Parts: sequence; C-alpha cells; structure tokens
Amino acid sequence: MVDRLVNSEANSRRIASVESCFGSSGVPLGVSGRVLVGEGVLTKMCRKRPKSRQFFLFNDILVYGNIVIGKKKYNKQHIMPLEEVSLETIEDNQQYRNGWYIRTTTKSFVVYAATSTEKQEWMAHINKCVEDLLRKSGKKPVENHAAVWVPDSDASICMHCKKTQFTFVQRRHHCRNCGAVVCAGCSTKKFLLPQQSTKALRVCDGCHERLKHTPSGDAGAGVGTAGKDEHKLNNTISSNSSGPAGDSSNDDDTDEDTASPAPEAHDEPRFYGDNSVLSAFEESAGAAAQSTTPAAAASSSISTSNSPGPGQNLSSSAAAVATTTSAGPNC
Repeated sequence: MVDRLVNSEANSRRIASVESCFGSSGVPLGVSGRVLVGEGVLTKMCRKRPKSRQFFLFNDILVYGNIVIGKKKYNKQHIMPLEEVSLETIEDNQQYRNGWYIRTTTKSFVVYAATSTEKQEWMAHINKCVEDLLRKSGKKPVENHAAVWVPDSDASICMHCKKTQFTFVQRRHHCRNCGAVVCAGCSTKKFLLPQQSTKALRVCDGCHERLKHTPSGDAGAGVGTAGKDEHKLNNTISSNSSGPAGDSSNDDDTDEDTASPAPEAHDEPRFYGDNSVLSAFEESAGAAAQSTTPAAAASSSISTSNSPGPGQNLSSSAAAVATTTSAGPNC
C-alpha cells in the first residue's frame, strides 16, 4: 500500500530529490502525509506542438515540468490537485497512440505514453490516487472541467465564422469556454468563468450567447456546457486533422523550450509501492497473456519500490514492453 511509504526514508529522499531537480523554479513538495507514487516522461500536446514533459504523481497532486537537463533539471513547475483530476482515454489513430485527456477545473490537456502498457500504468495509478483521496475527504468528483484547446496547427481558418484565414497579422485566439480557435472578430467579448479565473476571460461569440442566458446562481454551468461542446469539437478535430486537442492554456509555449535536450534512450516510468492497482488491467489482459510465452508474459511486470530516486539515472526495467513499438509523437 502507498500509505506504508508515508513516513519512510526512501519516500522522503525521493521527494527531496524532486525538489532539488526543480530548484528555485519550484515550490516545496515535502508536506506531511505526501507520498511520491510514480514518475516518468510523457508527451504533452501543447498549443503549438507536442513536447516532452517530466511528470511526478503524488498521492494528492500531479506535478509536471519542462525538461531542461534530462533526469537532472526541470523548470516551469505545474501542480494539479488530484481532487480535481479526471481522465478520459483517447482512441489510437495513424499518427498518435496511447493517449488520454487529463482534465481539471482550470487546465486540461492531452498526453501520450510511449507504449500501451505505460498508458495503462499511468491511468491506473492516477485513478487509484484520485479514488483514495476522494474517499478519505468525503468529497464528490468534480464534474465541470476546463476545455482542452484545439492546437493552432489544426485550424487554418476561424472555427466560428469559417471565413477568416489566419495569418501573421490575423492572429488566432482560443475560446476559454469551448477551446475553439477563433478570429478576433468572433471573440470580442469576455465572460466570467469562476472555476477558471476570478477575471472575465475571452470566449467566442457562440459561447457568449449561450453563457449569458445561463442562470447566475448555477455556478459552473457554463463550464459544464463547454465540456459537452468541447467533446464534439475535439472528435471533429481528431478525424479531420493531425490529432486531438492540445492544452487549455498556452503557458507551456512561452519559453519555447529554450534549450531542447538531446534525445535519450527511453526510460520506463517508475511506480513505488503496491502495484495491485493494475489488477483490473492485468485481468483484462489475461486472455492475451495465456497465448504468449512465459518470457513475453513477464514483460508486462511493473517496476516498483526500492528504485533510484528522481533525478538519478533510471535504467529501463528488465521487462521490456513488447505490446507496442510506437514511441508516440516526436518532440
């Protein structure tokens, strides 16, 4: 159980190592009762292009940052409370595989794992942490989440008027309610989306028309409407462009990855503690496992506990993943 790691020396050492890797660009992470559950690299769909990001899963928060020096230094730390997190899988297509949505009330985006097994590991561990946290707090799952932004590259013309073509002068804008890419003329108004910000945010004309008729006492109703519209929007984008939506904000693109790290051999994610959270996944894969050799079945085992802390040279697990060879989008 993860709980047994709360006061362990290994857990304290790992958290201290994460803090050291972020340095002055991060905030202290060593609080009472916090456990580092897992860590690894995922490809995050940002506004302009896919980028590699280092993720750290704790039992109460999900942290990620830009990779400055592989396994040694990260910046642009982002912290997402797990109480707000909701996951949704994404079907594979010809260009992108092993992806899923990570949604919160203030920020939502798409990530991709290197293999299908890693995707299952990440989703199972995150969902287990969310379930445990909600059960202990007695809170209900968050229903309204920020829309996932459509990547700039997926919209050459305004998605609202279908006329304005984007150029260096005619800039793209994102509706904060539905995530669509629209022109300035179709997003002249702002609306208060209390779950995202205390200030009024830019929305497209279509969303503004709907939101202004939403009862003011129905908190978050506008965001909930965005979720339904965004799901349809993202499905349309996925079937007609290079991939699904990206990030609900453009903050990850502001630094433009000042120094792109050199490509390195892929390291599998590391998860610490009990791996029983994957029992459902293992059971569903049982039929497939029966038709494989013992060596192939062993390749699905999960790396756990007593492994090097973050920031150290993490060697790949002896169990190589053989189910999928796709490494996802290049960054």
